[in-house]
Amino acid sequence: MSEAAAGSLDDTLVAQVLAGDRRALAKSITLLESTRAADRARGDALLGAILPHSGYAIRVGISGVPGVGKSTLIETLGLQLIAQGHKVAVLAVDPSSTLSGGSILGDKTRMERLSAEAAAFIRPSPSSGTLGGVAEKTREAMLVCEAAGFDVVLVETVGVGQSESAVSGMTDLFLLLQLPNAGDDLQAIKRGVMELADLVVVNKSDLDPAAAARAIAQIESGLRKPLPVFAASALHGQGFERIWVEVQRLVTERRESGEFEARRRTQALAWMWDIVHARLMAGFHEHPGVQAALPAMLREVGEGRLPAGAAARRLLQEYDRRGER
Repeated sequence: MSEAAAGSLDDTLVAQVLAGDRRALAKSITLLESTRAADRARGDALLGAILPHSGYAIRVGISGVPGVGKSTLIETLGLQLIAQGHKVAVLAVDPSSTLSGGSILGDKTRMERLSAEAAAFIRPSPSSGTLGGVAEKTREAMLVCEAAGFDVVLVETVGVGQSESAVSGMTDLFLLLQLPNAGDDLQAIKRGVMELADLVVVNKSDLDPAAAARAIAQIESGLRKPLPVFAASALHGQGFERIWVEVQRLVTERRESGEFEARRRTQALAWMWDIVHARLMAGFHEHPGVQAALPAMLREVGEGRLPAGAAARRLLQEYDRRGER
């Protein structure tokens, strides 16, 4: 394909995305997820074209332990938001298959009612081994969804772990789900994860209202900062009006104080450095000299015959020797 043809194709794709074409949206995200050099160039061009049309959505990260009901909550909340006139995009990061690298859980099968809505878009993305299970291209996918007219973007993580920090670094608010009857599990949650939360919802409160009340009291007593903590039931749709009221209140307060835009600017710069680090690491591992020296370095360090620092310096010297920094 000639450069002119390629440019024409991308122009058409951009126009389709801006028109809200769901097939073009899916195609664009697939392009951005590609690791091929040619696709990376086209993806960068695509992002440059749609960037002025993005940034207007409310971005909410949602996490919690497996079984807490994240997908049910997202579906119920999404349907209520659509009923209010919103367009909702869900970027759900699944554990990657070790065989295919593909998405295992398939969130569309877990959100059947929401996926049938014309005003909803659900994209299950494989984590592909990235830190904490957060898909490498989730940020890019978020921008494309916003350019396509989705004014609420919900990012669901794999579960409680390091992914929460990454999701907090790309969203405006972080919602943490908890279970009633969690007991000692509440103590096992890293304090850092709880401190990232802007809103804590005890889901499945219908199972045991008394236990939910105890869980709320326990969570509130362990917080270092005041934040909304309340019960909800995704199954029965209880408490969901308050979730969105709290989200809107926090967004309004942060916009008025300037915190909202400052956070977005900080996130954009962090995103840039994340990409730089990722590309440098990829280039390092693909370097012929590094590939040739690495097996011996791994063996010697593993057997205790070579200090890790010395091995790292030798690998970096191999990387520098070819001038491919």
